[in-house]
Amino acid sequence: MGIKVTPFIQASRILRMSSTTGSVPKGHCAVYVGESQKKRFIVPISYLSQPLFQDLLAQAEEEFGFDHPMGGLTIPCKEDVFVDLTSRLRRL
Repeated sequence: MGIKVTPFIQASRILRMSSTTGSVPKGHCAVYVGESQKKRFIVPISYLSQPLFQDLLAQAEEEFGFDHPMGGLTIPCKEDVFVDLTSRLRRL
């Protein structure tokens, strides 16, 4: 019997790791997006509680786990998909 950790709690763990590296403004986190070559984005931490973003976090955990050598969250999706998602989140 295991304990299910919600994506928000998982993201909080990753956020703690990414806040110690690089220059990320307060209230934001570094996100690396891409399939082969990763591009760094800085996103508001408020995105972490959004269901669409949490779905991406769950996929990232399945593929990458919590080992993020780049110092931020790594999301395995196409850059244009991520940009579209963050555009929708900004309108909320």
